[in-house]
Amino acid sequence: MNSLHSRPVKMGFVGAGLMGQLAHLANYAALDNCKIVALADPKPKRLHLVAERYTIPRTYPNHTALLEDPEVEAVVVVTQRPKMGPIALDCLLAGKHVLTEKPMAATVEQAQTLTDTALAQNVRYTVGCMKRHDEGVQVAKRIIDELRQTNELGSIVYARAHCFMGEFYCNADGHIVTDEARTNSGVEWAIAPDWVPEPQKPKYAWFLNVYCHNINLLRYLLDSTPRVSYVEFKQEHGQIAVLDFGNHIATLEAGRTVYRGWDEVTEIYFERGRLRIEYPPGMLKNIPARVELYKGTGELHEVYRPQCHWTWAFRRQAEAFVSDIQHGTEPIASGADAIADLQLVEEMWRMAMNFNH
Repeated sequence: MNSLHSRPVKMGFVGAGLMGQLAHLANYAALDNCKIVALADPKPKRLHLVAERYTIPRTYPNHTALLEDPEVEAVVVVTQRPKMGPIALDCLLAGKHVLTEKPMAATVEQAQTLTDTALAQNVRYTVGCMKRHDEGVQVAKRIIDELRQTNELGSIVYARAHCFMGEFYCNADGHIVTDEARTNSGVEWAIAPDWVPEPQKPKYAWFLNVYCHNINLLRYLLDSTPRVSYVEFKQEHGQIAVLDFGNHIATLEAGRTVYRGWDEVTEIYFERGRLRIEYPPGMLKNIPARVELYKGTGELHEVYRPQCHWTWAFRRQAEAFVSDIQHGTEPIASGADAIADLQLVEEMWRMAMNFNH
């Protein structure tokens, strides 16, 4: 029996930098239902050493050569962001299932090209919104859905997404580093929409890269895509957007401070309670998000803190990508869904520039 669900998925990788190695390669290499058969990277020395460490049989200098490998069924793309979209498009056109880092693209138009191609080729396209896969987030999602169904704590009255960052990498080490120079070859896509002024484009790209996670999580947890009511983006290190979810509003608090921890939370307020999700830094292994539910019903006040296993969002994301390919299931972080994040960010920035001018 050789059906896809009964044998390992044959995976190719494009990119062997820090994130490629530690957040992705190491996790896929540990899965029994996945076999990494090919690796592409523009740095020859790093390519050889990483392939040797993970026992990857074939190596290629670029993704174009990797896509000629008939054994590759799916590709994980972890590259410089301007190059990621064009590489993902080539992989989709070659009929490969694809996972890329988030954001999937810099503009809605770019993203639509990718998702339309995936649909036409009948392949899975997953965006690396790994926090959706976090076990704590999954627990919180089930609690929110149940509370909305039972109305135990009343209606949702407010939501808050806060991210002031900190140390994402947690002094991560163990990856292979060489003295090879960074390469700049290959097709690149624009890092921001054309209507963003040139001096603002790097800031737009930064905002999209970091805070698309928080926008994506709000949409996921609340099962709805809001409209933008108000933004204040004048101060780069402390910005706010007000989002209208119909029956309630939510705020996105986006900022940066020098902080050795990680300052990121989502809070959902009900009429008679509150659910809080506190996220770990992305590269801190096996620490899921912490969930706290406060219930204030009548004279009874309870605090419930569900316990999760020692799991890592990146590992669970890898498991889900392989499983979706094997069983033909829809990803919980699909490219088609992630377009809404880009639409909201574009809406926020259009509003910010019109307001400030």
